[in-house]
Amino acid sequence: MSRSHSRYESGVDLYGETWVYESIVGAIPGLELSDSQAIAVQVLLFETGILVLAWFYDLWAAALPGTVAVAVAAVGSGVMRQFGRRTRRLNLPEPYRRLLFGSSIETVLGIVAFVGLVTYLFVVDPRTADAPLLTALFGPEPPVPVVFLTLLILWDLCYRIGTSWWVAVAALWRSWRYPFDAGTVRRLRRLDAFNIGFGLTQLAMVPFLTDHPVLLAAVAGHVVAVAVVSLAAIATLKVR
Repeated sequence: MSRSHSRYESGVDLYGETWVYESIVGAIPGLELSDSQAIAVQVLLFETGILVLAWFYDLWAAALPGTVAVAVAAVGSGVMRQFGRRTRRLNLPEPYRRLLFGSSIETVLGIVAFVGLVTYLFVVDPRTADAPLLTALFGPEPPVPVVFLTLLILWDLCYRIGTSWWVAVAALWRSWRYPFDAGTVRRLRRLDAFNIGFGLTQLAMVPFLTDHPVLLAAVAGHVVAVAVVSLAAIATLKVR
């Protein structure tokens, strides 16, 4: 067993072989947060902000969709931590690990999703919808702190959605490129199913998007795409 792999087995996360989110959590000086603690801090900060701003500006109609978005992002955080840790414990080809963790493509995909969402919310939706989503939630003159928190939560969500998509794509390439022993195949199939499960949690946002078909199609299309690509990755895994 290589020195690098022995460190994966010991649970040590190597910088450059973790996702950006994992690196940030692990690099906070003086703090060693467990998965549950890190997620609890994330939920507490965002949810406190939502409730305080909803109370201060009397925007309670926006509190529920905001809470759902925070919950989906929190699930994504848990999936990322568990998926990353379990993947690094397996004896996988270095090119796959480097592609999955070291390329930072999940961040690029998150940025693309976020920029597309912001463009829709601030440009496309006001020009095409009778009741733009931001106006319906926050009124004709949204308070600046509310918009700031909203964009922060949406970025958090988009980053995790980008990661989910990249995990699926990388998994399909992995299954096409490499054979594995039977035990590793079973574990990889469970990990791919884990990613599908996170995709399905994103459907919790659908009830708030029924009047906005573009966003509805984007969310539903992403979930379907992740499921299809992940199922293809599961089906094409080869036992050596």
